[in-house]
Amino acid sequence: MLIPHDTRTALDTVVDLMNTAPEGGRGEGLDDVTALYAFVEGHRISDVGDLGERDLQAVRDVRRRFTEVFAAQDARTAAGLINQLVAAAGTTPQLTDHDGYDWHVHYFAPGASVADHLAADCGMALAFILVAGERERLRRCEAPDCGRAFVDLSRNRSRRYCDSRTCGNRLHVAAYRARRKEAAGGG
Repeated sequence: MLIPHDTRTALDTVVDLMNTAPEGGRGEGLDDVTALYAFVEGHRISDVGDLGERDLQAVRDVRRRFTEVFAAQDARTAAGLINQLVAAAGTTPQLTDHDGYDWHVHYFAPGASVADHLAADCGMALAFILVAGERERLRRCEAPDCGRAFVDLSRNRSRRYCDSRTCGNRLHVAAYRARRKEAAGGG
């Protein structure tokens, strides 16, 4: 699946945003405005001015809505949720080549809030996945104690864990130890 750089960046951003949610024993990753600034800076989100408590709450709301897209039972439901997100953000597509990047499309309006910026750009990235018929690539980690979001970009859509070196490896080691214990008669 060929994904343009800006779409891939937006997909990474939406996944990282979703994974700031307090779930599965993880605390709130966006617990204050300082954390929001760090998220914005870490993801090189452009055209963001001063941030405040309202921005933090709005970004948390967008995060919740992205979570609903990932949890949607079918493409029609996911499409409706994406349409709502993108429309509410006042999407205004424009070509740009800022900060040393080649031409790419920004979907947020000039001067948009950080929440609208995320809703528009990340929402359009999710729309790209849906239009390509690849909604099943929007996944949650199958490790019982994890549940982090990820986009499965493997060739055969077979990725099961958010990180094969942590969640995947941990479960494989546990299964191996259980088999050894069973074989040794300790079962």
